[in-house]
Amino acid sequence: MPGTGGSAMGGAPASGGAGGSGGARAPVVTRVGPPYDYPQNWRSPYCIHPTLAHPDDARLAYERWRTELVTTEGAGSFQRVRRPDREEDTTVSEGVAYGMILSLVMDDQALFDDLWRYSQMYVNGNGLMHWLISASGSVEGEGAATDADEDMAYALALAAHKWGGGGALDASYADLALAQIDRIWEHEIYESYDGLVVAGDSWGEQVVFNPSYFAPNQYRLFGRLTGNVEGWQLAIDKGYELFAAGLSAELGNLENGLLPAWANTEGQPSPAFDGAPTHYQYDSARIPFRIAQDYCEYGEPRAKALLEKLSNFFSAPGASGIVDGYELDGTPRPANTAPPGIQSALFVGAAGVGAMNDPVYQPFVDDVYGLLVTKEMLPHSYYYNMSWQVFSLVMLSGNLFDYTLH
Repeated sequence: MPGTGGSAMGGAPASGGAGGSGGARAPVVTRVGPPYDYPQNWRSPYCIHPTLAHPDDARLAYERWRTELVTTEGAGSFQRVRRPDREEDTTVSEGVAYGMILSLVMDDQALFDDLWRYSQMYVNGNGLMHWLISASGSVEGEGAATDADEDMAYALALAAHKWGGGGALDASYADLALAQIDRIWEHEIYESYDGLVVAGDSWGEQVVFNPSYFAPNQYRLFGRLTGNVEGWQLAIDKGYELFAAGLSAELGNLENGLLPAWANTEGQPSPAFDGAPTHYQYDSARIPFRIAQDYCEYGEPRAKALLEKLSNFFSAPGASGIVDGYELDGTPRPANTAPPGIQSALFVGAAGVGAMNDPVYQPFVDDVYGLLVTKEMLPHSYYYNMSWQVFSLVMLSGNLFDYTLH
């Protein structure tokens, strides 16, 4: 679970600017296919990309992410992704999953294997990783988080297609992916609620929906790999149904597309636990990114419809006008307000990725990209924003996609 309050952290931006990081850069060449080494520079048939997108920007951001956030301390004989500053160097399962996807994209197989092996030190009775681990290696938050479990399965499935075998692991990536997908299906997909993707495996009788955990492009892959296409399609349809139900004139979000952090089984804002947020914040800010993945890969019309609403909203003030939090009616509710002009790489980057859905947003997408590579946008949670800065640059440059489709 990401933190929200805080102040800006120091450090250099990802590069010297959109279109230049100091010195000559190789031309951007699309070369999608085996061995899927970085960069691929894939170009979606449905989405646009920044005019000056260059894979060097994402690579530099990844190198910084790896240097500042990956550690062997408290990781047994492996590596983990830490959350520095006020998050006390803890590790969350979400961060391990992010690291697996990013290291996969960047050909960093040794880190990928270490992160998976670290996660397996902390599995619960369902075989899924506990969500919060202390810097010293003790379990601080019991139970699994669905978004992390999905992202790990997705990373393993792509690793099987990219690398084959199992690297340093004791089983093949393909077998590990299938086992992880089966665990998610058994413990985090509620067939009794028409395929509802719930927030984790340990909520008891409480059934809650976190819209930012919904990853339809991943579910399409899971269905193909397991042969359970119909079941995973049910989960896709249910998620989009709840998205539509969560937009209304009464809530004030019918036109802006802003969805709550937590919702009930009807898609309505509902606190999942005491003090849980229901506005558009550091969980829900991931929605345009995840939904853009579905549109850019599959051309899903329901994704397009939501992305157009969100893109109209975020492009109106421009990239430099995006703050890190909104009421559902669009009223700004920033989590960070100091120093003046502070912004979040997650909020800016994910909004830009969402806007890849239509050429009309090209100027906005270009401006987002420019900010990501020139402006420090890493308020608390520092780990979280830095991770999403890399994700955004990787996606915008065409280097995050489902290898099994190509």
